[in-house]
Amino acid sequence: MAKDAKIYVAGHMGMVGSALVRNLEAKGYLNIVTRSRSELDLLDQKAVQTFFKSEKPDYVFLAAAKVGGIHANNTYRADFIYENLMVEANVISSAHQAGCLQMCFLGSSCIYPRDCSQPIKEEYLLTGPLEPTNEPYAIAKIAGIKLCESYNRQYGTHYVSVMPTNLYGPNDSYDLSNSHVLPALIRKAHEAKVGGDKELVVWGSGKPMREFLYVDDMADACVFLMEQGISDGVFNVGTGVDVTIAELAKTVMKVVGFNGEILFDASKPDGTPRKLLNVDQMKDLGWQAKTLLSDGIAKAYADFLTSTSA
Repeated sequence: MAKDAKIYVAGHMGMVGSALVRNLEAKGYLNIVTRSRSELDLLDQKAVQTFFKSEKPDYVFLAAAKVGGIHANNTYRADFIYENLMVEANVISSAHQAGCLQMCFLGSSCIYPRDCSQPIKEEYLLTGPLEPTNEPYAIAKIAGIKLCESYNRQYGTHYVSVMPTNLYGPNDSYDLSNSHVLPALIRKAHEAKVGGDKELVVWGSGKPMREFLYVDDMADACVFLMEQGISDGVFNVGTGVDVTIAELAKTVMKVVGFNGEILFDASKPDGTPRKLLNVDQMKDLGWQAKTLLSDGIAKAYADFLTSTSA
């Protein structure tokens, strides 16, 4: 990518989009285009088409999405599939119509079957049933992958799909009604510490295994792919290492400084038993994640303290 190339980051105010902007700016890219939702509603097809015709970006990072944890995904199923489908369709189609050849589409590791072999390879896509609690979101993301693939095949575009593992970091959501497990644990541990509680309640059995990637590492991987000129395909992005939810909770407690006990709420769902990505493709290209889990959680906790005191 030329340093003066026009780069549109869709969803720049979210955790993923803001990390992409930070990474691009740090690497000297000078012409980054952003729009807030009030400035451009990505659900509005006509507005998106007008934006692309006017701006004509050279590169697009499609990070805009409706996201949430198990509770939000399972409760707002129609919203998750509708909004994500519409945003993907509008942006990908409008980018092509405006002559944009290069795009990085951000998907999710939940696209893979619930019970597929571990670590999960990209080739396992569409080989089995999805996790029921987030199936609508996963189907929307699979549609985004297939849109990119289909535009590449039919029109010769260069649209790449990145499948990050569970992300965390600055600008994450700490709202317990829709947050993911790691930010939820950070908030719960902090509130337990401040409130003088003796227990930290953790959803489920604590046995499921999850992989966690610091969001700035994810952004670095996306920019890396664009800089390498990768023109097609699906790429897993993760650390290649997973931990149990119980181990995660203990690490969060240590970082936060809460010395109580863990109480597992078995009435709440566990979700997928294990989800570890095979990241050999990215390693073969020369990219690896750099941030250790404990270091990343410390950075995320510092962000949480800043956001809650603002």
